[in-house]
Amino acid sequence: MHMIALLTDFGLKDHYVGVMKGVIKKICPETPVVDVTHGITPQNILEAGMRLLQSYPFFPARTIFVVVVDPGVGSDRAAIAVETEQFVFFAPDNGVLAPVCERERVHAQVKLTRRQYFLSPVSATFHGRDVFAAAAAHHAQGVSLAQLGEPLKRIHRAAFPVPEVRGARLRGLVCAADRFGNILTNIDTALISEFLRGGKNFRAVCMGREISGWYRAYAEAPEQVPFLIIGSSG
Repeated sequence: MHMIALLTDFGLKDHYVGVMKGVIKKICPETPVVDVTHGITPQNILEAGMRLLQSYPFFPARTIFVVVVDPGVGSDRAAIAVETEQFVFFAPDNGVLAPVCERERVHAQVKLTRRQYFLSPVSATFHGRDVFAAAAAHHAQGVSLAQLGEPLKRIHRAAFPVPEVRGARLRGLVCAADRFGNILTNIDTALISEFLRGGKNFRAVCMGREISGWYRAYAEAPEQVPFLIIGSSG
C-alpha cells in the first residue's frame, strides 16, 4: 500500500493541512497520511528542498510525497509529479524538487493537466488542496502518472545553488535554521572531505564571524560559542 507524506509551509494554526488530509481520505480512505513537516518558513523553497532531501530516504518505498511551498500559486508555473526508482513527488515546478532530482534517477516526470483528477473548481490560492492532494490521492488509488498529465522534458532547477570551490576557498549557502539553533548549510560531508584532502588547515566564516571549533558531538563543545558539526543528514 502507498503512503502519502505531506511537507508544506502551512503551519498548524489554520485549517489548510487538515483539509488536504480530508481530500486525500475522501478519495482513498485506506491510504496512510503522515506529516514530514508543516513548519517551513513561508514561501522558502530552498528550506523546503533541504528538508525534503533530509527526510525522504527514511520513508518506505512507494511513498508519495506532496510538497507544497508555492509562492507562485495561481500563476502559470506548472504543477508536476516526478517518479524516481522508489518514490513519487507531487509539487509546484519552482525548484523545490531539484535536490531530490539531483540525487535520484528520475524515471518519469509529468505536468499535471488532467483536470478530472483535481477538485472542481480549482482555487487560484489553494492548489495544495485542489491539485496536489487530489492528484496524489488518485495516484495512490492506481491512476498512473501518464493518466494524470503530459510528459515533461525538464523541471525547474535554478532555485538551488551548489557550493563552489575556488582555489583555497569553499563557499556554501545557509539554507535553514532549526528550533535548536543549528544553522544548516548546503555543504555536505563528501565535499568537506574532498576539500580538506591533504590535511590542510582551514577557518570558517559565517556572516563575518570566524568559527574555529569543529566537534563530533554537541556535548564536546563549549557553551555559548559557535562551532561546526556534521549533522545527522551529512
